[in-house]
Amino acid sequence: MKRYLLLTLAVLLIGGVIFLTRSCREGGKTTTVGTTKEKIIYSLNDSLYNRYSESKATRKMEQYIERWMARYNIRGASLAIMKDEKLIYCRGFGWANQERGESVEAGTIFRMASASKLITAIGIMKLCDDGKLTLDSKVFGKDGILSQFTEFRDKRAGQITVHHLLEHTSGFSRVKGDPMFRTTDIMRWEGMVTSPSADDLIAYQLRMRLRCQPGGASQYSNIGYLVLSRIIEQVSGMSYQEYINQHVLHPAGCYDMHIATNYYEERQPNEVKYYGHDPGELIESYDGTGTMRPREYGGNNITGLQGAGAWVASSAELLRLVASIDGHNRVPDILSLESSNKLNGRNDNDGFGWAYLYSDGNTLIRTGTMSGTCAYIELRENDYSFVFLTNTSHYRGASFTKSIGRTIRNAIARVTEWPADIDLFTAIPRNETPTNSSSENELVQ
Repeated sequence: MKRYLLLTLAVLLIGGVIFLTRSCREGGKTTTVGTTKEKIIYSLNDSLYNRYSESKATRKMEQYIERWMARYNIRGASLAIMKDEKLIYCRGFGWANQERGESVEAGTIFRMASASKLITAIGIMKLCDDGKLTLDSKVFGKDGILSQFTEFRDKRAGQITVHHLLEHTSGFSRVKGDPMFRTTDIMRWEGMVTSPSADDLIAYQLRMRLRCQPGGASQYSNIGYLVLSRIIEQVSGMSYQEYINQHVLHPAGCYDMHIATNYYEERQPNEVKYYGHDPGELIESYDGTGTMRPREYGGNNITGLQGAGAWVASSAELLRLVASIDGHNRVPDILSLESSNKLNGRNDNDGFGWAYLYSDGNTLIRTGTMSGTCAYIELRENDYSFVFLTNTSHYRGASFTKSIGRTIRNAIARVTEWPADIDLFTAIPRNETPTNSSSENELVQ
């Protein structure tokens, strides 16, 4: 009898555990149940679908975007729009993988190229908030953060600070091009037999004279943000990706952002295929093996870009991250107000990690381009903010992003009324069938 009771209790206990586990995963949520509290994670990419943003009110906007994509042969794209820190729209357009007939969904992820620099800048400001770093900290030399770099051709390199790197005023020369995209040349010039590591590239850069005094004129520097990635590792004692995930992305509610891989076969499960603007063209592989590869898949070391340009994300999660550093708290900020103001250019600087600060002081823009990728982020105070990502590049390169910004602003202007009481950051529509009635478009937390 005693054995029977024990067996019954064991069966009931196992059944209860299974029930709790299944219940915790309903509705696109991952729930961890502990002894003292329950932590609920609303995973955007697992929960959002295009149908949640479909309505007659947005059709003109979508048609405008689709015509623009057809004009420039953009295979696939994703758009997320935010107003008052609410995600009011998120939808994919076109093909995630044209050859396999896979469409872009709201949670599909894309490379974001240099838009990754914003993530790195947030990581640096988080370390400052935690008292582990200051913007005036010296970077190189025996008293610098990266004290392993004690030899450099130009003594002025010892004056470079974290602040200089954030604002592209380190003085790094590009007389031989961008080292991040010339790995095979550097291997030949330096007699290397393996692809250069991050420290190899930094040491190579330090063997050149600075073009100007640190703190002087700004010149865009990918390697400067590679140095910032190494600073994050050195100060935190963690890998760059691990630190950013634990202290920046996860606290911001972003759970499906990753450092990009180099090859198509290694892509993330819900990642797009990339299409270069020069289809069929092959270049020498970044690793010096002599293999010929597409630029977007092995021609460049995308993974090696780290904080300068290697992140992949959905438009929704990237916009969620922007909402978490904008100085407002409907979406809780992950930085102090002081750090948020510095990051966003409110303290007489051009913004850290951002590309442009409009003269009105209310609009920040971050762009990114590389073969197979275009990314555009626009943060507007008291207006519509958005993220637009593509899996196709254009021969105009960085200048093409101006067309993106102009197109999306014009497209948004075609919507006369947005659905009421929608915030896809925190809830998804209960009804599976899209409706135009805000009363029927009920939300489920």
